[in-house]
Amino acid sequence: MTDDTRRRLPAFCLILAMLLWASSFVALKLAFRGYHPMQVIFGRMFIASLCFLPFLPSFRKINWRKRDLKFLLVMAICEPCLYFLFEARALELTSASQAGMITAILPLLVAILAWSVLREKISRRTLAGFSLAICGALWLSLAGEASEAAPNPLLGNFFEFLAMICAAGYTVSLKHLSANYPPLFLTAFQAFLGSLFFFPFLLLPGVGFPMSLEAGPALATIYLGTVITFGAYACYNFGVSRIPASQAAGYINLIPVFSVLLGMLILGETLNVSQWLACGLVFGGVWLSSRRHWVEPLPIPP
Repeated sequence: MTDDTRRRLPAFCLILAMLLWASSFVALKLAFRGYHPMQVIFGRMFIASLCFLPFLPSFRKINWRKRDLKFLLVMAICEPCLYFLFEARALELTSASQAGMITAILPLLVAILAWSVLREKISRRTLAGFSLAICGALWLSLAGEASEAAPNPLLGNFFEFLAMICAAGYTVSLKHLSANYPPLFLTAFQAFLGSLFFFPFLLLPGVGFPMSLEAGPALATIYLGTVITFGAYACYNFGVSRIPASQAAGYINLIPVFSVLLGMLILGETLNVSQWLACGLVFGGVWLSSRRHWVEPLPIPP
């Protein structure tokens, strides 16, 4: 592998992860049509855990450090545990497109958290790029029309914001752990702990185990457990392990754009001129915030 390819690989993996995550909002909405949200979330975690079983022998060779256990637990509790609880509730109340737009807030949250916890440098240029991308994502949201039912979008978007706070804690914890643990192991740890966390929810009244197999929702759940939980998180974890957490989080701003593009390709939706300009603004912000040579770094907090 050449040096140029090695430098580009983290960016490619992060872009691929964003594309897959954008598709997850549509897949969740489809899965929720046939199954209870907790059945879907447990199903995706359980399926992902099965995908990681062949890798268990290699995980035994990992050199565990007791002091990292708390970071592993914080990482997994933030995401998938609390993150999916909030996101599942959000997608019951708001549209997939609006939920996707809220993800634009995540990079700024991660940048601030990484600056204060990991002592990562953050420049005014990075903050300007994030702000530009967030404005583009909001513009994209306002310029479009909701195509799916959203009984309480305000409350649903608030739950998605809470999910983004959890995602920020997850990303910073992941960055700390990635120096000593392979991305595949960290992704597997999330899946296994997520399965244990969500299993008791199946025992609650009104939830239970699925009693029938519905093709569309079932395929959507399998897609979430394999391609999203197994594939997207593996790509994201690899990218975060190679570049600063605040810089990697800048790619999150691509999710709103990809969400709209997937809507065009899969659902036949169209973009107006204003939305195309908003997409360009998001991409411009991501490019600005992910530039390697930062200037005017903000002072590191004591």
